[in-house]
Amino acid sequence: MEVFTGKEHEGASAFVSLLVYTFSFFVLITIFSVVVYALFIPAGVTSASSLTVTQLFLVQVSTFLATGVTTLLVLRYLDHRPFSDLGFSLKGRGKDIVYGALAAVVLYGVGFGVSVACGFVEVTGVQFNGEWLTGSFFFFLLVSVTEELMFRGYILGRLLRTRMNKYLALLLSSFLFACLHLMNPNIALLPMLNLLLAGVLLGSTYLYTRNLWFPISLHLFWNWLQGPVLGYEVSGNKLGEPLLKLHLSDNTLMNGGAFGFEGSLLCTMLMIILIASIIYRTHRASNAREV
Repeated sequence: MEVFTGKEHEGASAFVSLLVYTFSFFVLITIFSVVVYALFIPAGVTSASSLTVTQLFLVQVSTFLATGVTTLLVLRYLDHRPFSDLGFSLKGRGKDIVYGALAAVVLYGVGFGVSVACGFVEVTGVQFNGEWLTGSFFFFLLVSVTEELMFRGYILGRLLRTRMNKYLALLLSSFLFACLHLMNPNIALLPMLNLLLAGVLLGSTYLYTRNLWFPISLHLFWNWLQGPVLGYEVSGNKLGEPLLKLHLSDNTLMNGGAFGFEGSLLCTMLMIILIASIIYRTHRASNAREV
């Protein structure tokens, strides 16, 4: 993968930028969410499982707008950095998109295959809802763009422009990513650990490339395969009508239970292997480029 060679930009301190960024985001997400719920969501509906795919998409639009506006304002007026620093350039990044999708396919292919073979999960039915499969794909695309813009593009990117060790920066941004899910249904210690590892996995290539298309692709296919295709809950949220109907055994440690596959010990082990292999590969590519 291509290694980052961008220049530093002077501006406000990282602490001030991140503090303003967080405060501004919560103000804007409150405003945008109130507007969306007032205009498009029936009164009394609060559960994600009760929303149509269109309503889910509109709710996510509010989060995307809050994230995008916050990022643009802080970049311009505090950091004095261009939008291009975030890592959305598509030039030469087709392979990153493919590799991100493949990483998700491998993780869920192995994880789901082992789960079925060992009896942790049983497929009890198949149902095809083309509207939900298609609509949920675009919903999770917007989710992945929004969260990668915030946690890898801005937060990790800003920390990497300090004297902080890059791996510590990755860990801190991943911790904040995990904290975003603290209010999710069925959250527990193991799911929180896995969300931390997921943040590390998603940010692993960004340390070297400063480009978002690998994590966006991985994030998109991670969520879409987990929920709409395989039938797990997605970070504790049960959404729509999945392709596969599942029955989970009582061994929630291995199948994730009500939180979904990413709440399982099996997911923990697979992510650690994937993180190690990705960092090893990108680190070697970085060193080879510098020689």
